[in-house]
Amino acid sequence: PHHTRIELTSENDLFFHYSHGVDEHGFRSMQENQKLMIDFHEYSSVIIKMLNSCIKEPHSYMAVFVMQQDGRARLDFIQNMEYKFIELLSCEFIASSEEVVRQQITFRYNSTKSRLALMQTRLQDINALVKVKNPSLLLQLQKTMPRVHAKR
Repeated sequence: PHHTRIELTSENDLFFHYSHGVDEHGFRSMQENQKLMIDFHEYSSVIIKMLNSCIKEPHSYMAVFVMQQDGRARLDFIQNMEYKFIELLSCEFIASSEEVVRQQITFRYNSTKSRLALMQTRLQDINALVKVKNPSLLLQLQKTMPRVHAKR
C-alpha cells in the first residue's frame, strides 16, 4: 500500500472518532524519529500484530491512547519487560471533523438497521418452519414473546 489509514472508534461513544494516516514519506520520518527497524510495506501488519498482542497478552503489551485538548492524540504501543516498560511504536492521530463523525454514525446506524431487518426476516422464516413442524412449540414461544417486547 502507498498509504495506511487507521480509524479509532468506540461502541460506547458514537462521537469518538480519531484517524491516523501515513504515506511512505511520512513513514520515513517516523522510522528515523522512533528508530524503527521495519519498512513501510510491513507497517500495517506490524500494527495489526501489536494490536493482537495487546489483546492476547495484556500483561506484556499495552496500547495507551493519549488525547490532547487541540484534537491531536497519540497511540503508544508499550511492552512490559517486568523490570522496564519499552515503547515499541507511537502513532499520531487527529480527531475527525464533525462531518466525518456524522457520516460514521449514519453508516453505523444503517448497518445496524439492516442487520436488524435480516434478523427479523430470519426469525419470521424460523417461525414459519416451526409452525409447520411443531405448532404447539410455536404457541409456547409466542406466549413468552410479549415479555421480551415489553422490555423495550
